[in-house]
Amino acid sequence: MRFPRTPGTPRTPPAGAAATPYPWSVNEMPRDHRPAKSVRVLLAEDQGMMRGALALLLGMEADMEVVAQVAAGDAIVDAVLAHRPDVALLDIELPGRSGLDAAAELREQAPYCRVLILTTFGRPGYLRRAMEAGAAGFLVKDGPVEELAAAIRRVLTGETVVDPALAAAALSAGPNPLTVRECDVLKASADGATVADIAAKLHLSESTVRNYLSSAIGKTGTRNRMEAVREARQQGWL
Repeated sequence: MRFPRTPGTPRTPPAGAAATPYPWSVNEMPRDHRPAKSVRVLLAEDQGMMRGALALLLGMEADMEVVAQVAAGDAIVDAVLAHRPDVALLDIELPGRSGLDAAAELREQAPYCRVLILTTFGRPGYLRRAMEAGAAGFLVKDGPVEELAAAIRRVLTGETVVDPALAAAALSAGPNPLTVRECDVLKASADGATVADIAAKLHLSESTVRNYLSSAIGKTGTRNRMEAVREARQQGWL
C-alpha cells in the first residue's frame, strides 16, 4: 500500500535499493533552474509566430526570463513601466508606433532599460536613427539565437552591439539628407494623400508642402513623391 506523500518531500528509496544522487525523481525535476537574478526581457514583435518563437528560445536560456510581450509599438512604454525589464527587444515596423520612436521615449521614461533593436530591415538609416534614439544595440533577425542572447548580456554590461556588416554600410551611406519636416511630408504622402490633405494634417500651407516635396524628391534623386517615399524607406530615413 502506498501512502500519500507531502508535496515537496523527497521520496525515500526502498531498503537495499541504490540511493539516487538527486532528492527528486526524474519526473519531479524543478521547473526552473534560473539564477536568483535573471535578465528580465520584454519582446515587442507584431508577428505572433516570431514573437512566440523568440520568447520560447530566450526562455530556454538559464539566466533569462521573458516578462512581457507586446504586439504594437504604442504598448511598449506602458509595458516597460509596468514590468521593469532589464532589456527591451524591439522590432522597428510595428502597428501604432515604430520601435525607434518608442526607444527614444524609453530613454527618458525608463533609463534603467537597455534597448536592443531586432529587425528584418537592416538599413543604414535605421541604424543611425536607432543610435540617435538611445538604443544599445541593433541586430537583424537572420542571426542565430545564441548571438542574440549574447548581445542581450553584453548590452547589460554597457557595451553597444551592432551587426558588423550593417555598421560598415551605415558608415559608407552617410547621414540622412532629409530634414525632419521633409520626412514628415513624405510620411503623410505615402498613402496617396493630396497636397491639400497633407497641408491640413501637418498644419502647413499648400505651397510649403509643395516646397518640401520638391526638396525631398531632389535629395533622393527620384522623379516624383511616391518614388521619393520608396527610396527614403529603402534607405531607412522614414
